[in-house]
Formats: sequence, C-alpha cells, structure tokens
Amino acid sequence: MENIYAPWRSQYFEKSKEGCVFCKISQNTQDDEKNAVFYRDSLCYGVMNRFPYTPAHLLFIPHIHKDSPEKFSEEVWLHLHKIVYKAIPILYEYGAQGINFGINIKKAGGAGIPEHLHLHLLPRYNGDTNFITSIMDSRVYGVDFFKTYQKIKLLAQKYLYKEK
Repeated sequence: MENIYAPWRSQYFEKSKEGCVFCKISQNTQDDEKNAVFYRDSLCYGVMNRFPYTPAHLLFIPHIHKDSPEKFSEEVWLHLHKIVYKAIPILYEYGAQGINFGINIKKAGGAGIPEHLHLHLLPRYNGDTNFITSIMDSRVYGVDFFKTYQKIKLLAQKYLYKEK
C-alpha cells in the first residue's frame, strides 16, 4: 500500500491524556454541535464518526464506560440495538444504497477506541469502492462533514425521537 500524506487524521492517532473521548462527549452536552452529536438519551448517544469510511458513518455509544457487550445490563444492550434499528432509515433517506453494521470488541477485535464499546452504522454507496480504492488503496471523502452532520441531525429528529 502506498502512503498518502493526511495530517488531518493525526488527531485519530494521538492518545488523549484527559481520559476516554467517548466519555468526554457523553458528559459534555454543551459541546454536542462541535462533537457532531445528533442524538442523545439517558442510555446512549449517536455521533458522526470523525474519521469516517464513507459519508454519514454513524456511531452509537452507551454513556456507560465498558469495553464488551456482556458487561452491560440487558436494558442498555437492547436499547442500543433499538436505537440502531430506528436509525437505519436515516441512512437510506440520506442516500445509502446498503449498510454495514458492526461492533469491534477490544483491540484484538479491531476497535480503534477499545476501552469504550461503540456500534458502527456505516452507509455504503454503489461505487464507494471504485477504481481509486482498487488501484490506489485510498478513499476519497467528497462531501462536507458538517453539512452531512446537519442533514443527519434533521433526520434523527424524524426517526429517533419518535415512538414506534
């Protein structure tokens, strides 16, 4: 694989000396716009992935700091999945043509932030693994992050804050 200079990703690789980034987001509701939090309730919150694979890559994160599913109460675990279930139409309305859903548990399982469990809801688009990915081992993110956030936030009002 070729190396591409991308200094904007340096924040992803730097370890915070101030504790867990997900706990900081959870505890600082006044920074929701800055942190791209589009959903929040008493058990979890939804945030845009700052280092997305594709536009509108969403994370759903319990407020409780634990690193593996069996450590959560059944109430929290089922609630988290209910919110993700309700969020799927957000991505389709945004324009996704498919979706990947997953959890990477602990460092050996591929988690980028292994100490705080989080669920990924990753929109996929026809051609998102096009020639640039195939021949250059690179991805192009061609939309404005905060415009995407504003659209996702509006869609969250429609899908996540209503009872089914």
